Amino acid sequence: MSGKNHLFLCILCCVSLHAFAQNHYQVDVCVYGGTAAGVIAAYTAQKLGKNTILIEPGKHLGGMSSGGLGYTDIGNKAAISGLARDFYRRVGKHYGKFEQWIFEPHVAEELFNDYVKRGGFQVLFETRLKKVVKNGSSIHEIVLENPANPSAPDVTVSALMFIDCGYEGDLMAKSGVPYRVGREASIEFHESYNGVQLTKGHQFPDGIDPYVVRGDKKSGLLWGISADTLEKKGTGDKKVQAYNYRICLSAEPGNQVPITRPDGYDSSRYELLLRLFEALPQKRRLNDYFIWSKMPGNKTDINNRGGFSTDMIGMNYGYPDGSYDERKEIIRQHEIYTKGLLYFLGHDERVPPKLRDEMLMWGYPKDEYVDNDHWSHQLYIREARRMTGAYVMTQANCEGRRRINDGIGFAAYTMDSHNCQRIVIRGQVKNEGNVEVGGFGPYPISYRAIIPKEEHVTNLLVPVCLSATHIAYGSIRMEPVFMVLAQSAATAAVMAIKEKIPVQDVSVKELQHQLKINPLADWTPPEIVVDNDDSRNVKTSSKKKWVVKKDGGYGRNFFMTDPTPDNKFLSAKEKRIESVRYTPGNRQPGTYNVYIYIPKVEGISDHMMVKISDGFRIQERILQTKGLVVKGQTSGEWVSLGQQEIVKGKKPWVETTTVGADGKVVADAVIWVPVSREAPVVGQ
Repeated sequence: MSGKNHLFLCILCCVSLHAFAQNHYQVDVCVYGGTAAGVIAAYTAQKLGKNTILIEPGKHLGGMSSGGLGYTDIGNKAAISGLARDFYRRVGKHYGKFEQWIFEPHVAEELFNDYVKRGGFQVLFETRLKKVVKNGSSIHEIVLENPANPSAPDVTVSALMFIDCGYEGDLMAKSGVPYRVGREASIEFHESYNGVQLTKGHQFPDGIDPYVVRGDKKSGLLWGISADTLEKKGTGDKKVQAYNYRICLSAEPGNQVPITRPDGYDSSRYELLLRLFEALPQKRRLNDYFIWSKMPGNKTDINNRGGFSTDMIGMNYGYPDGSYDERKEIIRQHEIYTKGLLYFLGHDERVPPKLRDEMLMWGYPKDEYVDNDHWSHQLYIREARRMTGAYVMTQANCEGRRRINDGIGFAAYTMDSHNCQRIVIRGQVKNEGNVEVGGFGPYPISYRAIIPKEEHVTNLLVPVCLSATHIAYGSIRMEPVFMVLAQSAATAAVMAIKEKIPVQDVSVKELQHQLKINPLADWTPPEIVVDNDDSRNVKTSSKKKWVVKKDGGYGRNFFMTDPTPDNKFLSAKEKRIESVRYTPGNRQPGTYNVYIYIPKVEGISDHMMVKISDGFRIQERILQTKGLVVKGQTSGEWVSLGQQEIVKGKKPWVETTTVGADGKVVADAVIWVPVSREAPVVGQ
């Protein structure tokens, strides 16, 4: 027996005992961080038969997903699988839809609490990491303290496996795993978008004076501007992309709490915004200065836009490695700044009246964050520490130029970095660090990117502060992707326990298989997805007539044809009918709800005929496609085709046709969802 396996067996014997005191817990799996990823990881491990505990330093579950980020960053729906997809299906059920990616904060939190209830795992709130005790390269136990009650005795948790799902990577760092903060030099990993980047995105127009007294350097810089100088493009540094709050407000008069002047308010912090108003006299709507996304319930998810907005640029450098008290102060300053910004816009007479009047239509939501003065419990920690693990994800992975075969989840969002600093360049104020580069389809994330090197820790997985460069992390760091990776991490942890091996020795091929056959971790039948590029299960009437479109759609592409030019002068009998037929592969007999994905396309036909057959009879459905409403950051919507019975020995199919089309016809993906999988409504 190898030394590392002997050590693992010793740990197994220790933690198989019951908790021996009220302030000590012995479990199979310990998940640190009650983010969306943390909830999914704990639920997965418990459902797979392992005693699991979830540690949350605060009072709420869900992290950013319940903290205001309701306008979900998706990238591509095909990249979101398993329990992450299940979460958005449950959101859809709440709002009376099959699936939905925009939601109110309290709806998300109710759903995460429901995962706890259905999963049956224990949660320790207001308990944060104090110390990590290791036995060689394995974590033996962690020591926790109560920030709300410093006199309370410490709590210890012993476990076979640990999963760090916090945004800060505290468990990872205290376990001795190396990590990075800031931006790598572009030359290190041959990345054109890493390091210093001066771009036009979320930028000030030329001519904005940076000094307190315009034109007078001696008067000093306005608040929020750094005295640092611009380094050469691609230079690496320790600067961190800006944090902000994703702000939930209400326009419903009966559901409003007034936006009042916060303690610590200082109107001089917003002098740059006044100068921006002067430079942009044509911009007099709130949406010109904020990404003002509408949520259900007449609420918002407000994000940063332009040169001066909700991002508190350059004020978070001390956060990743800061003490708990230092972080608390940084969070407090962000709250003061953001609440002050909202108050300033509605009450300072120097703000243009049109903007002031619009701001006064909004208030804090009375029914959200009721135990926190109707303000979010979660600052948006876009990026903190990034593990230096067994594999580093880079720009080349995002762009598909570097391929891996141990993928355990997909990402698809643009390589996205918010600005990192605000400085003076040639006498003008400019922001630096913004990157927004996409144009690529879903790409796999390596299993080796969520595990440390074996010499560092053998029983830890890190699906949130994973191993990636700054710019690759900018694409991966989306809430749905974190949930996908967390499920993969928990499944791997359970496999490692069962096989009594370190996480580095888990069979990725078997892990991939388990995620495929048991996507909801409870052995309910998996759904069947057939995308248009599945040549085995998709047949077209004519490859020449169906053009492959790479922008938008579900997955990497979709088919599109425009029959109207060819059919313009033909009679009904002479018109050629084009079609795409989908056949569900690996089908199990049963009743399925069937949906077809309709991407939003300019010039799409007002209606589209779809045929559906169970192998006995053929039914026709006329879909009204022209008026399809697409909500959120997504390319299209799933449209119901009704139910279909799959019978053993019969060949069911769905067929998109051009019959009666008066515009472009699309053929993308079809999904068969077992009726037994349909999620119940929570929170109504």
